[in-house]
Amino acid sequence: MPLKNKSKTTRKAIGLIIIFLMIELLDELVDGVRGAAWPLIRHDLHLSYVQVGMLLTIPNTIASLLEPILGIWGDVGQRRQLILGGGVVFAIALLLISLSNDFALLLAGFVLFYPASGSFVSLSQATLMDIEPTRHEQNMARWALAGSLGNAIGPLLLAGAITLKQSWRSAFFSLAVFTVSLLAMVWRYPLVNPTLSVNEGLPSFQDGIGNAIVALKRASVLRWLTLLQFSDLMLDVLSGFLALYLVDAIGTSNTQASLAVTVWLSFGLLGDFLLIPLLERVQGLSYLKVSALLVLGLYPAFLVVPHFTVKLIILAGLGLLNAGWYSILQGQLYTAMPGQSGTVMTLSNVFGLVGGFMPLALGILAQQIGLQSTMWVLLAAPIVLLLGLFKV
Repeated sequence: MPLKNKSKTTRKAIGLIIIFLMIELLDELVDGVRGAAWPLIRHDLHLSYVQVGMLLTIPNTIASLLEPILGIWGDVGQRRQLILGGGVVFAIALLLISLSNDFALLLAGFVLFYPASGSFVSLSQATLMDIEPTRHEQNMARWALAGSLGNAIGPLLLAGAITLKQSWRSAFFSLAVFTVSLLAMVWRYPLVNPTLSVNEGLPSFQDGIGNAIVALKRASVLRWLTLLQFSDLMLDVLSGFLALYLVDAIGTSNTQASLAVTVWLSFGLLGDFLLIPLLERVQGLSYLKVSALLVLGLYPAFLVVPHFTVKLIILAGLGLLNAGWYSILQGQLYTAMPGQSGTVMTLSNVFGLVGGFMPLALGILAQQIGLQSTMWVLLAAPIVLLLGLFKV
């Protein structure tokens, strides 16, 4: 390849990487704004807790049924259309949310938003993995950092809107505008997925389903899918139960619990930042084994230490050590399925349906034996990781 053309291709790849990371930043900005805005939304629209539960459950269920199909389509030559179309629906959904004045319109916005996020965001992640097939872990680390930044900035965006005497609607509207600007950037690139430069020989949708089934029978694919679900016990599941554990089981105040969550998120963000240069120096799996081993020692200490200040220090350490788990495991899953990055999205969603019941199972268990005892179950995460990585 001539040097000039190679340089142009490199610039194009860098541009795509930046755009895809901005798409992940946007998605987590929405999540951060939405999480912080729930009390305001519930008050303004006079929502009951049942309606809030419906808003969280119905759209997610619909998306879980659609996203596996979108992943297969993404591998059979429809990726550019799916990303652009998903982005358009993503923007429309945010606009509907910003304009909603009752439960029905808000629900319609969420029903559109969830699968649109799968098409726009998840397929962008898949394409990011295709751009540099030998750097899956490094680019997943960048993806995770972009998401952590968005999740942290989202509540600040909402606070800024309120400070300017605007409302939660203004925050969602600004995110819709941001979506349109990102869509304009994506549109400039005639080829979203660099690995699909020609359309000859692309598999049919039926072939895509068959390839997904074949991949699911491979031991390496099953390993990474399983480890991803168990690792979440020390990530989103711990995050979801953390404040409740501190208040209900330990007896801290709500202010102390909020401080602990802030420490957890802050050091997780720091860990995401430090992971990027770390992966340039050490192998991701080597780091993951050491990290899991340290968490295996730190997490029990977090549960048994009585002093709140010491718990915070240990929690900060856990936030740092857990930071790379998703990035490295997801990167390994992409590496195990070359040329099937869209199918990775499909299989992740299928396994995610099963993993999604873990918080419910833990909640039922906590009702029976208490939250203090139930928190020990989360220790399965580092144990399973170490077992799964033993011969890798």
